[in-house]
Amino acid sequence: MKGMRYPDEFKSEAVRQITERGYSVADVAKNLGISTKSLYKWRQELAGHNPPKMSADINALRQEVSRLNAALRRATEERDILKKAAVYFASQPE
Repeated sequence: MKGMRYPDEFKSEAVRQITERGYSVADVAKNLGISTKSLYKWRQELAGHNPPKMSADINALRQEVSRLNAALRRATEERDILKKAAVYFASQPE
């Protein structure tokens, strides 16, 4: 599709799939039948349109990931303690 012109809505949705939904540039380009070069160019052109919202979303997601990692770490430690206690009590003669 050399020389094809795409509407701005198409471009912004393609870039949104990369920036907000986390798809790779190669995957989006393949799915939409466009070049990765075009996607990189569109992403650069659209980068200044709404960075505050995206950076706030990214910060919120990072905080949530940190919170979930801490909760997982605690649950794993509790599970390990319970496993050790079960082994201990199972080995005790009555």
